[in-house]
Amino acid sequence: MSARISSRASADRLARLLNLVPYLLARPGIEISEAAGDLGVTERQLREDLELLWVCGLPGYGPGDLIDMAFDGDRVTIIYDAGIDRPLRLTPDEALALVVALRMLAETPGVANREAVERALAKIEDAAGDQVAAPVEVRLPGDTGRVEQLRAAVESGRALRITYYTAARDETTERVIDPLRVLMVSGRTYVEAWCRRAEAVRLFRADRIDAVTELTELAVVPPQARPQDLSDGVFRPSSELPLITLRIGRGERWITEYYPCERVESDGERWVVSLRVTDLGWARRFVLGLGPDVTVVAPAELAEQVRDAAGAALEAYATPVSRGADPAGQAARQ
Repeated sequence: MSARISSRASADRLARLLNLVPYLLARPGIEISEAAGDLGVTERQLREDLELLWVCGLPGYGPGDLIDMAFDGDRVTIIYDAGIDRPLRLTPDEALALVVALRMLAETPGVANREAVERALAKIEDAAGDQVAAPVEVRLPGDTGRVEQLRAAVESGRALRITYYTAARDETTERVIDPLRVLMVSGRTYVEAWCRRAEAVRLFRADRIDAVTELTELAVVPPQARPQDLSDGVFRPSSELPLITLRIGRGERWITEYYPCERVESDGERWVVSLRVTDLGWARRFVLGLGPDVTVVAPAELAEQVRDAAGAALEAYATPVSRGADPAGQAARQ
C-alpha cells in the first residue's frame, strides 16, 4: 500500500517539475508564494522542487549543462533552461507509443471528449509522417460488441434488462437497470447504473453480463443516484466489510500486490496478511483456490467453512465408483 502511494507521489512530482520550468520562464521574477499558489503546492514543497531542478539538466551534468536559477529575495528567475523550452522531437519509437496510447484512449468507454483525442491523434500522425511506418490498429480486450451495445443504450437513454453473474456470491440474476455511464477501470469495462432490484447505484462488469436486452422504456434515474468516485479502483475497503486474516507461504505473497491489505507481517518464512472482503462466501472460494500453503487465522467462521468444504471434497474423491455404475445416480444417493 505504501509503495503505491510513494509511486503516485513520485509521478505527481515529476509532472510538476516538467511543468515548472516553462511556467517560470513565462513569469521571470515571480514571487515563490504566488507560484506555489498557482501550482497548488506549499511554499516549502516548491522550494524543495527548485532545489531538485538545480541538479537536473543535460548529459554531462556540469556547469552550463544544468538548469540554473537566480533568486532575489523571495523571487525566482530561470537563467538557463537546458533546452526544455525547445519543441519536442519524437523518436520513431516514441511516436509509435504515443499513437498507440491515443488510439487506446479513443476506444476506451467513458471518455468524455473522444473528438479531442481524435484531433490530437490526427495532428501527431501528421507530424510523425514516415516515423510511424504502418497504420496502427488497437483493439481492447473483451466483447467489443457488448460494450458498443451498452454504450448505445447510455447514449439513447434506454433501460436495459440484463442477466448478470455475481462472482462474490457465485450466482446469476436477472435485473433491470437504468444506465448512467460506461467506463473502463483497471483494464476492464463496466456499466454503472441504477439497479432497480438493489435500489442503488451498482457497477456491472461487461464480461459478466451473459445477456442484455434494450427495453423500449426510457431509463429513469432517481435524483439521489450519483456516479461513484473510482479513482482508487472499483473495490473500496471499509470497516463495515468482513476482515479476514491469512497465514500464507512464499508462493502466495502475490496477494499483497493484487489486493489492498490492511496488515502484512512476517512470521518467519510465512506472512500474516489481513484484508477486507465483500463477504465470507467469496473469501471461502478465494482461500480454497489458493492451495495448501494457506491457513485461515481469523475469523473462526471462515476457517470452519473452508475446513468443511475441503473435507467434503476429499470425501467425494475418496468414495470409489464401481465399474458400470451410474455416476449421476451414485452422486444422487450420496
